[in-house]
Amino acid sequence: MIFSNPVIAQAAAPQGAAGGGMQMIIMMVVLFGLMYFMMIRPQMKRQKEHRALLAGLSKGDEIVTSGGIAGRVDDVGETFITVEIAPNVMVKVQKGLVSQVLPKGSLKSV
Repeated sequence: MIFSNPVIAQAAAPQGAAGGGMQMIIMMVVLFGLMYFMMIRPQMKRQKEHRALLAGLSKGDEIVTSGGIAGRVDDVGETFITVEIAPNVMVKVQKGLVSQVLPKGSLKSV
């Protein structure tokens, strides 16, 4: 709509801006909700699963570290574990670097 009188055009502008501000807040809340369910929540779930995996480590478990080292757990400490990667070859790695626990007997088949 084209206004012929500039006073009418200036008076009509603030009414549209007030409604737009509320829409912006609602849109930001919706976007934050989507980001939470798409990114934050799955990451928290993965962290919880990884903590459970680390808490369940015991001597004799076969593991793979995030660096790709596969071996059998020989000793479990509070922050470090000792992994046997070959007969009589022990490596000490940080407990947090364990990426997965393999089924028993997996290392013999390789």
